[in-house]
Amino acid sequence: MIDTIIFDFGDIFINLDKQATISGLQKLGMTEWNSEFDRLNLLFETGDISHDDFLAGFQKQLPNASIEDILEAWNAILADFPLYRLEFLQMLSKKYRLFLLSNTDSIHIETFETKSGISFYSDFYQCFEKVYFSFEIGKRKPNADVFQYLINKHELSPKRTLFIDDKKENTDSAAALGFNVWNLQVGQEDVVDLFDKKIL
Repeated sequence: MIDTIIFDFGDIFINLDKQATISGLQKLGMTEWNSEFDRLNLLFETGDISHDDFLAGFQKQLPNASIEDILEAWNAILADFPLYRLEFLQMLSKKYRLFLLSNTDSIHIETFETKSGISFYSDFYQCFEKVYFSFEIGKRKPNADVFQYLINKHELSPKRTLFIDDKKENTDSAAALGFNVWNLQVGQEDVVDLFDKKIL
């Protein structure tokens, strides 16, 4: 009997346009997403470098781009958050313990909150017992320690918990710890299809 659900954020609730950020960075002179971009992104997602150091690192790779240009390209990934998903989540919150667990950074969360407005994002966050962003806790999926952190902090039973994420490496990691998982296929499935999956 599942009594707890842990959700990813991007492409589960908010739609992401990953190509928009790649295209935006290419316009600023990026020829490929190299190991330095990857390193900076991982450090920023775990809160190991500051907002300013992250942007300075990108500017070093893109010397002709302004900080404003880089921010615009970085935030281009954030698309819409359909209201029907929030309404579905609000319904679930009456029946289950809910948690949000997202690999993300302070720029993206600040932008999401600014774009969606306090009323919307407050309603969203209030659905969860706790919201966990990787940059705040210094841990990120698919590492087992982030799941263990939630298990210990909230006395979760993996066999009574469902983890929903669009990245297979993340759901595989959770499944190895005994969680029930749904590796949602973006573009083919929607989080509101949950009851059709016969998991709960």
